[in-house]
Amino acid sequence: MIEKHLLVIDRVRRPPAEGFSWVDRRFLRDFASCLSGDAVFLYFFLAAVSDRQGLSFYNDATLAVRLRVREEAVVAARDELMVYDLVAYQAPLTQVLSLPWPRVERGGPAALRELIRTLAHEEELAAAGRRNP
Repeated sequence: MIEKHLLVIDRVRRPPAEGFSWVDRRFLRDFASCLSGDAVFLYFFLAAVSDRQGLSFYNDATLAVRLRVREEAVVAARDELMVYDLVAYQAPLTQVLSLPWPRVERGGPAALRELIRTLAHEEELAAAGRRNP
């Protein structure tokens, strides 16, 4: 039996505040167009099979069979997701992470709006953590 443990404790996924889907719409808006098709496919698969903390323990061979791709494609897709900070991996566990927030650049009203949005999101996560120990 594989012992599961969080790989990135402060990045546990939560259902998005807006919308209905378990996959945050920001994934499609901010990340999907930057990723290969295999990486998007792997992300959706991992989001579908992971537990409530985003953890799954499918090995590369099983993922390749399920996704109908070669093992090398699974490894490359996972590496791509890790580059964008979307998943963490430590064999045999993969953790689908909460989506990273864009870095805020200094200056201008857009930067201020982004900072306020980021702070509100962090407060929302903290409040959710207090409600769901």
